[in-house]
Amino acid sequence: MEPPADSVMTDLPNIGSEVAALLARAGVTDPRELSRLGAVEAALRIRDVRPDDPPCRSMLAALDGAIRGVRWHEIPKAEREALWKEYQARTSR
Repeated sequence: MEPPADSVMTDLPNIGSEVAALLARAGVTDPRELSRLGAVEAALRIRDVRPDDPPCRSMLAALDGAIRGVRWHEIPKAEREALWKEYQARTSR
């Protein structure tokens, strides 16, 4: 589901002003860009701008939920775990 062209980050579920600002610092300012990148890539970009406090499992799930248009709690645990494993694999490179 692609967000409307005129939507802003805080229109998405799980994205408040603090996470929207963090995404902006990471160069992700548009919901369509977030959708195009995917949750793992967005989390990696956040990690790059905030290495002392990298994304946790909940933030990664929140980013994925924002892309899907759902609260992160609604994403099945197995899918959240798969995202976390992908993120971990990409951070260990």
